Amino acid sequence: MNGLIMTAQLLLSLSILIVVHEGGHFLAARMFKIRVEKFYLFFDFLFPLANVLNFSLVKFKKGDTEYGLGWFPLGGYVKIAGMVDESMDKDQMKSEPQPWEFRTKPAWQRLIVMLGGIIVNVITGILIFIGLTWFLGDVTIPMKFVNENGGVHALELADSIGLKTGDQIITVNQTPVESFNDLIKPSNFLEKGASFGVLRGGEKIEIPIPENFIESFNKKESAEKFLRPRIPAIVESVSPGTIASRAGLQKGDRFTKVDGKAVFYFDEIVEALKISSGDSIHLSIDRNGEEINVAEKFIEGQKVIGFYPVGLDKNKLNVKSYSLGESIAIGPVRAFDVIWIQIKAFRKIFTGEIDARKSLSGPIGMAQMYGDSWDWERFWRMTGLLSMVLAFMNFLPIPALDGGYVVFLLYEMITGKEPSETFFETSLKIGFAILMALMVFSFYNDIARWITG
Repeated sequence: MNGLIMTAQLLLSLSILIVVHEGGHFLAARMFKIRVEKFYLFFDFLFPLANVLNFSLVKFKKGDTEYGLGWFPLGGYVKIAGMVDESMDKDQMKSEPQPWEFRTKPAWQRLIVMLGGIIVNVITGILIFIGLTWFLGDVTIPMKFVNENGGVHALELADSIGLKTGDQIITVNQTPVESFNDLIKPSNFLEKGASFGVLRGGEKIEIPIPENFIESFNKKESAEKFLRPRIPAIVESVSPGTIASRAGLQKGDRFTKVDGKAVFYFDEIVEALKISSGDSIHLSIDRNGEEINVAEKFIEGQKVIGFYPVGLDKNKLNVKSYSLGESIAIGPVRAFDVIWIQIKAFRKIFTGEIDARKSLSGPIGMAQMYGDSWDWERFWRMTGLLSMVLAFMNFLPIPALDGGYVVFLLYEMITGKEPSETFFETSLKIGFAILMALMVFSFYNDIARWITG
């Protein structure tokens, strides 16, 4: 069931973005009175084999355009008259050019048509980030509050680079940290010579961030294995049938000792349980100033106490709302941050600083990023992020992508000459081969990560 929810979210998100992207090409073509023969969500053939398994699930015709839903859910396309595209229909190019065809239009108009999808993806991403900013605002945890209340809880990823529980993080890449949320931004790990500045035992030390640390953040749950604010060892609620229930623990009880070891924070209880020996545990509790001592046996196979801690004091969170005007200013910045992160990540991949096998994800990896429960806020954040990523990817100068066509058109506009038909078709085939190789590689990465956990 969880897999179905992930898949449904990814398909809905991609469907929206495919329609938006292809709609950009469609509208630009129509603006210049170019005929659009097909507008399809998903492919009605086995991409990129244009003549294999040609059928659609749904289709209808309105005007000169056939609209349809294909069966192969890895993209979509518009078939523009007078242009060789994903359908690889070269027969139409042998006929006499017509005034409504792509090939008869000036190069600048063809350039706008090819950029139409990218432009609309960028606009969509910006609008989503504006909407999220306006409707939801920001909820952040002040770093000053975290540092004054025990510092950070360093989980396995943080521990692997030398951060320790109790560290007070004061800088990231030499820049003062205002919010705990800033600690887990991917852009932190893509800077050259990245580091955390921390206070540990009153001494300021610099913790370098490995060049390839971003590889550790290729799953949604990765951030949950990095850092958390420390929270006090105070009971919020008790699970029935557990040690906490049998011991009669109540909301507001504060742990003071576990097996004789003093504790103040929840993470200290977790560590005490890890090293606890025997089949029972001794707890000391402060309840309204009264000390209560209990000893209970573990339930077989479960080395847990069975309570939920109080969590962070919500009154200490920074909750900020934005006006529409402020959101319009902030949204584009947040949208284009996605592009800058992609550029930095690609640079690190090409320079070998990070491993493409651990950094590139396919459909399975993307679906996992949506999570196994339907959360509309997370859905729209992922959709906005993907819209910007698709714009960036489509702008890459690879033949068969929009960016490849843009390169050919810029060449024509500068030199006044069109690339030869043979060169163009050969480039297109090479481009499709590159895309297929990337698709297979990303699927392999997803499956390998899924198998190895």
